[in-house]
Amino acid sequence: MRGLVAVLVALAGPAWAEMAPMTGPQIQAALEGRKLQYDNAWQDFRASGRTLYNAGRDSWGYWAVRGDQYCSSWPPGDGWDCYDMARDGDVLRFIAGDGSFTDGVYAE
Repeated sequence: MRGLVAVLVALAGPAWAEMAPMTGPQIQAALEGRKLQYDNAWQDFRASGRTLYNAGRDSWGYWAVRGDQYCSSWPPGDGWDCYDMARDGDVLRFIAGDGSFTDGVYAE
């Protein structure tokens, strides 16, 4: 089992190393007016601060850049969840506080 973990870490290391952390202005420029495709969903980031997420049905929320993080809020809740971001070409990575992440690519 340890050997498998070492191999997985070794394989994941180079992929993560290529991901460049993003600043607030970079996040804004990368998302505003763009659409990302995830594994089983897509998301449209409007310049107005609205966002449309679809994983089989539409879900409207809000997005913003706060400091160097992407933040989103989904009604009926009024709280905001924020994520660090990193990029490698057209791949954008949203990184949660616990280290889990979701990758999206431009849908255009």
